[in-house]
Amino acid sequence: MISECPSVVLVGIAGYGEVYASALLDDAPQVPGRLIAVVDPAPERSPRASQIRARNIPIHASLEDFYRQRQADLVIISSPIHAHCRQTCLALAHGSNVLCEKPAAATVQGLDEMIAAESAADRWVAIGFQWSFTTPIRQLKDDLRAGVFGAPRSAAALTLWPRPRSYYTRNAWAGRQRDDHGNWILDSPANNAMAHDLHNLLFLLGDDPDRSARPVEIVAEAYRANAIENYDTVAARVRTDHEVHILFLASHAVAQDSDPAFVIECDRAVIRFEGGSAPILAAFHDGSVKEYPSPNTQSQMTKLWCALDATIHPARPLCDLHAARAHTVCINGIQDSVPRPHVFPAHLVHSKAHGDDAVLAVSGLAAVLTECYRRRLLPHELGAPWAIPGRAIGLRGYRSFPGGGA
Repeated sequence: MISECPSVVLVGIAGYGEVYASALLDDAPQVPGRLIAVVDPAPERSPRASQIRARNIPIHASLEDFYRQRQADLVIISSPIHAHCRQTCLALAHGSNVLCEKPAAATVQGLDEMIAAESAADRWVAIGFQWSFTTPIRQLKDDLRAGVFGAPRSAAALTLWPRPRSYYTRNAWAGRQRDDHGNWILDSPANNAMAHDLHNLLFLLGDDPDRSARPVEIVAEAYRANAIENYDTVAARVRTDHEVHILFLASHAVAQDSDPAFVIECDRAVIRFEGGSAPILAAFHDGSVKEYPSPNTQSQMTKLWCALDATIHPARPLCDLHAARAHTVCINGIQDSVPRPHVFPAHLVHSKAHGDDAVLAVSGLAAVLTECYRRRLLPHELGAPWAIPGRAIGLRGYRSFPGGGA
């Protein structure tokens, strides 16, 4: 029987784990859960480590070490991508519910292993795509499903977020396809910083409240300006089983920020979000408008409060492994479409100051991707001279990366 104040373990306290640590430590009197331990093999990387020790909260080097001594009602996993599957399955096997940060896993076979472990344990796994837990996105999804705007026909998302050189040297796995032991990571804008933006469109277009749209085909373009294994810039078009075409555009190799924006074109309305605190506006063809607050007006930690509530009052989480599966299938499809990212022409790549660091930015790239977003085109369709299309990859029945299409 779970109490009104469930026990919580946080796996990973550096990087994004600091956000969870801050919520659990700073808001402790208001949090309906008890942080009983943290797991991190190198806790000194986090400025929260001293505060955790001062509160006599045990720090374990591994999740296995924690379970040798104690149990937990909820495990929050904010560790590297390639650890998600193993740590989630371990937590489930020990009777814990799980809130796992995005992405759910590097590969679809890893995600399906997590689904099987979840079913065997009779527990649940929530995936931290934070917009999916917010009221505006849930309301918009309900209206899309109810046919308020007519049938969706196309959708697009654009995010331009510069990332300096230090972003790719901050750990041993950033920008990599595999780790030193051969485990898939597939770190990229689409599978890390901008993963939310691809998942959000898939989730909004899902037939059911807790499911995403089913992708059946993808074609991608992937490039890099940085000296990394994987891509720092991506353009992809996904076709769903309802013949909705989703265009996803994202890059770290730009000089200026552009907030995540999206558009969904339906038979009776066009739904637009321009980013930041701007509202989501659905403009109907008859001139009427329906407005939803920006999903950014709700805390990133809404997902944590929802997970704690679902632990206290047993219920399925708002965004689970099944909802996240479409995103992972698309990520694997992008890699199949372009196994090795193309390198931007050297004469277009320039170093730009970025605080105390520098970002490698591609001249004209932001303008090209913005125009692609406006016209719903891939860069090679727009005629960008450096653009090289990947192969079209069938995703229906996709079960194993690489090459898992039916």
